[in-house]
Amino acid sequence: MVTAVTSMGRSGLYDWLMQRVTAVILLAYFLVVGFVLLGGVDYAAWKELYSQTWMRVFSLLALFSLGIHAWVGLWAVVTDYLTERLMGTTGNVLRLLVQVACAIIMFTYVVWGIQILWGF
Repeated sequence: MVTAVTSMGRSGLYDWLMQRVTAVILLAYFLVVGFVLLGGVDYAAWKELYSQTWMRVFSLLALFSLGIHAWVGLWAVVTDYLTERLMGTTGNVLRLLVQVACAIIMFTYVVWGIQILWGF
């Protein structure tokens, strides 16, 4: 059984719901961006679109959604495949190290995305 330490006390229902909500947000974002791209866009129009506050906020929401969606998905994969039965007694340690590495990488990408989006 997976311990609550690496899952941060979440329930399976919460994870399932977060996956669905973030998937809908990402779908809406990519539909908006796809619609804009299908209409033909040059650099000036693209810059104008992303200079608007609503698009920056929507992009930030999509960025956070991508981070949450990836975390829940990676957590599920790591806890399913890096087990004590498969890896021996080092399975829990390896699982924790992989989860920490994934968390650091995703945090870095989200902060980097915020810097790019808001120009900090």
